[in-house]
Amino acid sequence: MAKRPTTKRMLIMVGLVILLIAVLAFGKFLQIKKLIASAPKPAAQVVTAVKAQTAEWQPQLTSVGTLAPVRGVDVTTEIAGLVREVRFKSGDEVKAGQVLFEMNADSDIAQLRALQANADLAGTTLKRDKLQLSAQAISQAQVDGDEADLKAKQALVSQQKALVDKKTIRAPFAGKLGITAINPGQYLNPGDKLVTLQTIDTLYADFFIPQKQLASLSIGQKLNLTSDSYPGVGFAAKVTSISPKIDAATRNVQVQATLPNAKRQLLPGMFANVSLDQGELKKYLTLPQTAITYNPYGSTVFLLAPPPADSKDAMKDDKGQAYLVAQQVFVTTGPTRGDQVAILTGLKEGQTVVTSGQLKLKNGTPVVIDNKVQPANSPNPTPQEH
Repeated sequence: MAKRPTTKRMLIMVGLVILLIAVLAFGKFLQIKKLIASAPKPAAQVVTAVKAQTAEWQPQLTSVGTLAPVRGVDVTTEIAGLVREVRFKSGDEVKAGQVLFEMNADSDIAQLRALQANADLAGTTLKRDKLQLSAQAISQAQVDGDEADLKAKQALVSQQKALVDKKTIRAPFAGKLGITAINPGQYLNPGDKLVTLQTIDTLYADFFIPQKQLASLSIGQKLNLTSDSYPGVGFAAKVTSISPKIDAATRNVQVQATLPNAKRQLLPGMFANVSLDQGELKKYLTLPQTAITYNPYGSTVFLLAPPPADSKDAMKDDKGQAYLVAQQVFVTTGPTRGDQVAILTGLKEGQTVVTSGQLKLKNGTPVVIDNKVQPANSPNPTPQEH
């Protein structure tokens, strides 16, 4: 009978403890809820954005080519000798056959005169012996010997004359001379470079394309060249030759185009960007390349849209308007053109896409658009120095 009151008191005490714990837990819950409610919400992030639009693109084949003259040569000498006279100034325009250098040929000319005298004597001897042969004073063998001797001496004269002619160095074709460092009195060895001669009214552009694009190329096809020496200026050319052999190491084929250069703006040795139109115009949904975030698992963009209508936590500006929120989506990119990239899948025309400030965003981040400074979005950008 004495144990029953003790057990009842213990149960009452346990109940009171449980009630106390419940009251304390509920109070803590209310406190945490109040703290969460009073916590400052994250500020809206400022980004730039554009609407995705469809644009017409001309498919192009691009490459980098090297300009070469239709005719160009480094003028050299075949024989050694001393320069007597330089008959041009660096940069002159010359005609085919015009004398460029005169080398000392005094001894060679003297030798030529001696050989010419021997040949004249052999000719006189042949005439006299023919008269004697008609009088049957000598044999036919003597006259035959005289004829052979005359031909041999005439050959020596021709050989020596050719040697003398080599001492006069002429322009092999018309063109523009370069800068020479040769001066009178300088001794030349065979093969020494004297001056460069280039025909630059017309140039060749040599470039390579992959073999898979060979079917889209044909003789006479028009193309456009640009050079960083003349930003924004295009030079028209056309394909004049396609190599019949593919490079086994690179699987590329060499192509040669010809372009007029009447103003002589371009020079041999320059590199040029070559673009060749292919096929018909195509329509692509385009964005600035800065809008794309490239990841190992795919390319993404951030779309901007109003928050859901039933969202109670949507942030609002001073006017009570809800901020736009960011949503990351996957896209498939296509060809590029200047600062632009084509979007093949994952995007619809008219959707607003973030073009800068993506690093500050995640799904659901409130956003403010400020397009005072926009990323580059030109299909034909040109380098600029500031």
